[in-house]
Amino acid sequence: MLTQIINGRILTPQGWLKDGSVLICDGKILEVTNSDLAVIGATVIDARGMTIVPGFVSMHAHGGGGHDYTEATEEAFRTATTAHLKHGATGIFPTLSSTSFERIYQAVDVCENLMKEKDSPVLGLHIEGPYLNPKMAGTQYDGFLKTPDENEYIPLLERTSCIRRWDISPELPGAHDFAKYTRSKGIMTAVTHTEAEYDEIKAAFNSGFTHAAHFYNAMPGFHKRREYKYEGTVESVYLTDGMSVEVIADGIHLPATILKLVYKLKGVEQTCLVTDALKYAANEGKEIDDPRYIIENGVCKLADHSSLAGSLATMDTLVRTMVNKAGIPLADAVRMASETPANLIGISDKKGSLQKGKDADIVIMDRDINVRCVLSKGVIVPGTNTMIH
Repeated sequence: MLTQIINGRILTPQGWLKDGSVLICDGKILEVTNSDLAVIGATVIDARGMTIVPGFVSMHAHGGGGHDYTEATEEAFRTATTAHLKHGATGIFPTLSSTSFERIYQAVDVCENLMKEKDSPVLGLHIEGPYLNPKMAGTQYDGFLKTPDENEYIPLLERTSCIRRWDISPELPGAHDFAKYTRSKGIMTAVTHTEAEYDEIKAAFNSGFTHAAHFYNAMPGFHKRREYKYEGTVESVYLTDGMSVEVIADGIHLPATILKLVYKLKGVEQTCLVTDALKYAANEGKEIDDPRYIIENGVCKLADHSSLAGSLATMDTLVRTMVNKAGIPLADAVRMASETPANLIGISDKKGSLQKGKDADIVIMDRDINVRCVLSKGVIVPGTNTMIH
């Protein structure tokens, strides 16, 4: 079946293409062309002058639609993934919070089964913890935190290849051996919930930590101890060439000035947009059901107000925030939500840009950067096509 999207402004790796079209066949992009003349036999989707961009790659989201991926059930995975898919996340790496290895094995089984399904948006598993610095991890993980144990993680990673990313605190004993092993398996390895300063970050990078999770959050910046001043994790990551970062660009976790700074210093190729979404994201206004959390001012906080707990954002929210609040060009904001994460986590052969031969994962947005239609492998996601209204 041939599908043609016409009458839109298309974001290609070379820049914007006006009055072109995207040809889709069997779930793949057949061609991106500068002609929008109707192709005989094709089903035509009229973008009505809107913007046509690659589907977003979500590589740090804990849940959505009322479910958390750490529940490790098929229902949780399907519900949360569908909730984010409707907001343009055509590729997703479900994120587990710190939990037991028994629960991790359960999640691996669910993830592997979903990945086997035809045209599944689930691309692999992301684990955050349980090897975290307790001082930086927050009380919600009490009882699960520990130091890296090769008798735990090696058997797990010998059994499955679905784990594509793992985040831990690099200052813990055994963390560097962990990173060397995960990188040998091709797993993206990130620093998170950390107090590491420059020498520690440099050593961590050399061991295999190539990415900084939710940059600026759960890590210190420039600080003073007694009469002396020290660089924090933030400055250390900036100084480490080749270490990529991600930002929770919901406009709440980080102010617009910091989003601009990250964009300016790390650049599009080294900066990803992530939601770090909790199960209350894309939950259609349903009530919160966990006494540990409260929702105020569009963000989820610990009930004692000691910290932000996670975001309620979806991927389209991040793009809007970068453009409308931080003043980032739309093309760059979209690339940080699609092309860059696809490159960094190793799926750029299939995802991240509108190019011949790649999956036909496409988002059509209006001039206010609202999602008006989502195509996953060339098929319109149910409930997302609002272009005719």
